[in-house]
Amino acid sequence: MSETTVPLDEPARATTGTQRRGAVRGADTVELGRRVDALAQALDLAGDRAEPDVVAAVNRTLERVRARLDLGVDQTVVALAGGTGSGKSSLFNAIAGLEFAEVGVKRPTSAHVTACVWGPDGGPLLDWLGVGPDDRIERESLLDGDREAPLRGLVLLDLPDHDSISPAHRVIVDRVIPLTDLIVWVVDPQKYADDALHTGYLQRLVGHEASMLVVLNQADTLADGVLPELVRDLGRLLVEDGLDDQRVLTASARTGEGVEPLRAALAEMVERRSLAARRAADEVVDAAGLVAASVGATEPSPSQLALAPVVDALSAAVGLSAVADAVGAVVRSGTSQGTAFGPAPRDAVDLARTGWLERATSGLPRVWADDVAGRVATTEELRLSLSDALAAVTLSARRSRIAAALVVLAVVLAVAGLACASVALGERLGPGQLPGWPMPAALGCLLAAVVAWWIAVRVRQVAARRRTATVAADGRAAIDAMARERLVRPTQEVLDELRQVRAFAAQAAAARR
Repeated sequence: MSETTVPLDEPARATTGTQRRGAVRGADTVELGRRVDALAQALDLAGDRAEPDVVAAVNRTLERVRARLDLGVDQTVVALAGGTGSGKSSLFNAIAGLEFAEVGVKRPTSAHVTACVWGPDGGPLLDWLGVGPDDRIERESLLDGDREAPLRGLVLLDLPDHDSISPAHRVIVDRVIPLTDLIVWVVDPQKYADDALHTGYLQRLVGHEASMLVVLNQADTLADGVLPELVRDLGRLLVEDGLDDQRVLTASARTGEGVEPLRAALAEMVERRSLAARRAADEVVDAAGLVAASVGATEPSPSQLALAPVVDALSAAVGLSAVADAVGAVVRSGTSQGTAFGPAPRDAVDLARTGWLERATSGLPRVWADDVAGRVATTEELRLSLSDALAAVTLSARRSRIAAALVVLAVVLAVAGLACASVALGERLGPGQLPGWPMPAALGCLLAAVVAWWIAVRVRQVAARRRTATVAADGRAAIDAMARERLVRPTQEVLDELRQVRAFAAQAAAARR
C-alpha cells in the first residue's frame, strides 16, 4: 500500500488546500488547548469543593481530549454503531470497497473493533482506540487513490453490536464511542425504534447532532413507497429523543444504494474544519457545563455583604454606647473616674457571626458556604479579636483646662463678691448718703462668678459630647477593622475563587464553532 499521488495538472491547488486545512486545524488545536487548560484550572481551583462525580467526569474528559490532541486532529474517527442484524458490517465493507469486516453469523461472536484508514500514519491513533494490528487496514492504493483521495484522513471503525448477547461487546462500544469524532448509527427497518438504542444512547447525545449521522440501512428490503414513511417515523422518534436537527440518510449495503451519498457525507466531514477538534470542543463544553453547574450562578449581593449589621451587633454586645456615655459623664463631671470595656457575651458574638454567615453565603452551593464558614473566625476567635481591638481604644477622660480655669475664676469672683458685700453691709450710711462702691462691686463679682460657672458647665458639656462621640467612633472603627479582617476578608477570598472558577469554566465553554 502507498499514498495516493496528486494529479500532475492540480498539484498547486491540492497543496494549497492541504496547507490551508492544516493551518485552520492548527489554529483549532491551539484554541482547544487553551480551553482545556482553562477547564483544568477551573477544576484545580474548585478543589475538594467540586462534587466527586463532577471531578471524575471532568478528569475523564481532560484525559481523553489531551490524549487526542497529542495524537493530532488531522484524522477524523468515524464509528459505525448499531444493533445486531442492522447490516453495519456490510455497510462498512461497502464504504471501504473491501471485504474486510466480518459479517453474517461470525459478527455476533466478534468482540473486536475493525478499522479502515484512508491514508498512512494511523498506527498511534488506532493503538489509542484499541484496534488490534490484525483488525486494521490502510485503504488507499495506487489503483484507486484518486477515488479515495476525498476520504484521506478518515478512520472508519466497525464496532461490535451494542445489543449483543455478550456484555463484553457493550463495554467495548461504551468505551470507544466517547473517543470518536462522528458516530454513524446504522438502523434497520425492523429495529429502528429499539428502546435500547434510543434510551441507551441517542437520548444521551442531545446537543451533539453535528457529531452524528443516522443511516436507515437495508432499504432494498422494503416495498415501494414504504421507505419515506419509515424515514418520517424515524425522524419523529429522533425528535422525541430531543434530536431535532438530526441528519438521516438511507442506504442498502447489498445493492450499493445510498453508499455514495454516505461516502460524500463522510468526505465532507473530513474536508471541513477539523471534526475531531469540534468533537473534542463539544466534550470540553459539556465538562465545563458540569463545573459551572456545580458552582451555581448566584452569589450574595453587595447589600448582603454590608458589615454595618455585624458592627452594630458587636457594638451592642460590648456596650460601646454605655462606655462612651460613661467617658462623657466623667468629662462632664470633671472627675477622674475611669471606665473600661467588659468581655463580650459569647451568645451575642455567636449570633452576630451566624447572621453574617447567613447573609454572606446566601445563594452559594453548600460546599462553598461550608468553606466560608470554615475560613472566617470562630466565635471564640472573634471574641478574642474583639477584646484586642477594643483594648487599643483610648478611654481616658481628661478634664477641660478651659473649664477648670473658668471654675477657678468663678470661685475667685465669688469670694471677691462676698468680700465686697461684707464691706458694703458694714457701712453706716447717714441721712441722704448713697451706698459706696462695695455693693455694686459685690453684685458685679457675684454675677461674673455665675456667668463663669455657667460657661464652665457648658464647656464641659460640649467636651463631654465630643469625647462621647470620639469614643463611640473609635470603638466602631476598631470593631469594623477587626470584622473586616476576620469575617469579610476570608469570605471575599472564597467568593473571588468562586468567580475565578466560573470565569475559567466560561472560557472553556466558549461558543461552539
